[in-house]
Amino acid sequence: VQLVELGGGLVQAGGSLNLSCDVSGINISTLATGWHRRAPGKEREFVAALSWTGGSTYYADSVRTRFATSRNIAGKALYLHMNNLKPEDTAVYYCHAREITVVASYDYWGQGTQVTVSS
Repeated sequence: VQLVELGGGLVQAGGSLNLSCDVSGINISTLATGWHRRAPGKEREFVAALSWTGGSTYYADSVRTRFATSRNIAGKALYLHMNNLKPEDTAVYYCHAREITVVASYDYWGQGTQVTVSS
């Protein structure tokens, strides 16, 4: 299983970026998926999640009105659309998928992509 984030970069405050996460080796269409981030000197934190049914989304309070997560029907990519970016959004962003079976759960992570928001 491999998750690869794309779309990070440098953007001015107030701008937008779209992150994607290409998935291979597993179909995420029925898995819980999400995004986390780690800012310099801080712990990794939750950003957004999509339920395994795809019917519910969850967001950190700090991004709730500005970010949106989705995934494609084929189950091979997930997305994070980020609007009105702020300098405090600067972090490495990681995509995540969780597979739950009868005997165990498995967490899959991407390698991360840097997002830098300049003031």
